[in-house]
Amino acid sequence: MKQSLQLKLGQQLTMTPQLQQAIRLLQLSSMELELEVQQVLDSNMMLELEDEEVRETFDFNAEGAMPANKGESTEFEGGDGDAPEELGVPTSDDIPEDLPVDSEWDEIFDNTLAAAGPTSGHEDAGEFDNVRSSSGSLREHLLWQVNLLQLSELDRAIAIALVDAINDDGYLDATLEEIRDAVNAGDDAEDPVELDEVRAVLKQIQALEPAGVGARDLKECLLLQFRQLPSSTPALAIAQRVCEEFLDALGSREYAMIMRRLKIDQEALKEVIALIQTLNPRPGSQYGDEPSEYLVPDVFVRKLRGRWKVELNPDSVPHVRINPYYASMIRRADNSPGNSSLKTHLQEAKWFIKSLQSRSETLLKVATSIVERQKAFLDHGDEAMKPLVLHDIAEALGMHESTISRVTSRKYMHTPRGIYELKYFFSSHVSTSMGGEASSTAIRAVIKKLIAAEHTDKPLSDSKIATILSKQGINVARRTVAKYREAMQIPPSNERKRLA
Repeated sequence: MKQSLQLKLGQQLTMTPQLQQAIRLLQLSSMELELEVQQVLDSNMMLELEDEEVRETFDFNAEGAMPANKGESTEFEGGDGDAPEELGVPTSDDIPEDLPVDSEWDEIFDNTLAAAGPTSGHEDAGEFDNVRSSSGSLREHLLWQVNLLQLSELDRAIAIALVDAINDDGYLDATLEEIRDAVNAGDDAEDPVELDEVRAVLKQIQALEPAGVGARDLKECLLLQFRQLPSSTPALAIAQRVCEEFLDALGSREYAMIMRRLKIDQEALKEVIALIQTLNPRPGSQYGDEPSEYLVPDVFVRKLRGRWKVELNPDSVPHVRINPYYASMIRRADNSPGNSSLKTHLQEAKWFIKSLQSRSETLLKVATSIVERQKAFLDHGDEAMKPLVLHDIAEALGMHESTISRVTSRKYMHTPRGIYELKYFFSSHVSTSMGGEASSTAIRAVIKKLIAAEHTDKPLSDSKIATILSKQGINVARRTVAKYREAMQIPPSNERKRLA
């Protein structure tokens, strides 16, 4: 085997730590960015949060903080040891060695309810910030009612086992045999629990609130709710019979068969259906302790003087700056370990601030470019949405498609029409008979509009919708219409049929 040396010329992209950090920040959502900033603040002494007073006093850039209130400019990259005194920052020499400790805690902090209130200037600012549902979980609500019942120890154990087997929708997931076996397994009594005892306690559970809880299927759930209605309720008897005998036929819209079997007219059936629709098929859904989730828009879009203006949400952009006190402690010609550590932290802080600025600038550019191409949507709605792909924005801004994908992922835009994810404005296209293109979002909007205007007794089929779209110049197949309809969670025509 012969060994030889060869020279090759090639190009290779090296991902520097700064570039990796910028890319990572670019794809983070607002919540994730907030956590990332907090982690960096905890690990880097040179960075600190910028409060409102500091924002009015300083202009910030990647090099640090520069005073702007008096027209003076001071850069805090480095300096000598006299800088802290010039800034009026207390040094360790100003702090006495023996601090007074004879003061009591109550003399300094007033232990009142006011101390735990909101710290903002508005007294009622925090009233609704931490509001949680007071209803609690369904299990807690049922156990509270069980404790009010006059039950024996054995019946109480059965009742608790039944409550534990009820899911979040209010239905009993376990069979009565499984409940019996579970109680007998944990019961020390000599006489085992019989199935009739479990059935008797279940009837007591099913009489609790909410109405319909503890049912084993939809039919039983509806019948339990009917039993709690006054006997004078109109169409109650017929509605109960419909649920007992024709619930499946009602679900499949076999109205003619139901009217023929019950010997009732269309008006009576409409009254029965209206009564059934007042019931709750998921009685446990009103209980739960999950907090509400809120979306924080990254970009605001508003129309001013006839033009659409795009701006970043200031609350979603982290405001951090370089701490001037620690920056002033750096000595340029000092290579001691402590000074080298300060220099390293300062450089990392500059990189981080620059990455944050790059993220904001890129997000603003992409959002502005999207708004320029989707002005018709902002003016007229979904039906005016234009086809748009990542390549279009990337080519206009001179960026890579992967960068556009990172920017538009989990970023939200607040518009007069609502809050949308940036990816919502990107959609595929379908060719038209005039040689143009129609956005899939616009086609879905047209389909939704056609279905909303259809006759309820004769709903439009997917083939009929495709024919109507074809007459409007939009060439779509029936399968495409079905796919768009299912994506909008609209049932097929046979399930949309209603009585006229």
